[in-house]
Amino acid sequence: MSRIALVDDDRNILTSVSMTLEAEGFEVETYNDGQAAYDAFSRRMPDMAVLDIKMPRMDGMDLLQRLRQKTRMPVILLTSRDEEIDEVLGLRMGADDYVKKPFSQRLLVERIRALLRRQDVADQDGDSEEARVMVRGRLRMDPLRHAVAWDGRDVALTVTEFLLLQALAQRPGFVKSRDQLMDVAYDDQVYVDDRTIDSHIKRLRKKMRAVDGEFSAIETLYGIGYRYNET
Repeated sequence: MSRIALVDDDRNILTSVSMTLEAEGFEVETYNDGQAAYDAFSRRMPDMAVLDIKMPRMDGMDLLQRLRQKTRMPVILLTSRDEEIDEVLGLRMGADDYVKKPFSQRLLVERIRALLRRQDVADQDGDSEEARVMVRGRLRMDPLRHAVAWDGRDVALTVTEFLLLQALAQRPGFVKSRDQLMDVAYDDQVYVDDRTIDSHIKRLRKKMRAVDGEFSAIETLYGIGYRYNET
């Protein structure tokens, strides 16, 4: 049973969403502010966190930033419809997905399931094609351990970032359209737009450049998509 942490200062959301998730077979932990959640996570990390952006004591952005220093667990942000800037910023900071309020609880459940399925890549059978260590020039990816290294230096990626990089690096020199990358990173039942993929790619590049300031292996082909060039 996967443990989902739901963090929101709206008690109505905490009550209704937790009931829905529990009915779907999840174990749910609820917190009404970011600091309480962070304190609890320090003792026991959940399998996934769903965070509201605007909360007292510690908001969702601050909590996300602290979590990314410790874990790659999937994180979904809950945002209001007038928080477009916050959505993009959240993705750049390492969120795996976002859902706008007011939202369909069925949609939230499907996005949670999609992210948990992708997280399970690390537990796949070692004989499967996806689980084999992939080396592309200076890049090394190990799906079983969810490990990425560039020139021997570790790079911490979220599940979505890992899947995007893996999809691009599997066929160096070949272009992947945004639609193809969406298919890799998101379940068929989950809708995302081009901006979401672009935000993930920007954050992926930033992380790679943190270990190599000259990193340029991911090329943008405007109006077409992205390409990985082996270096």
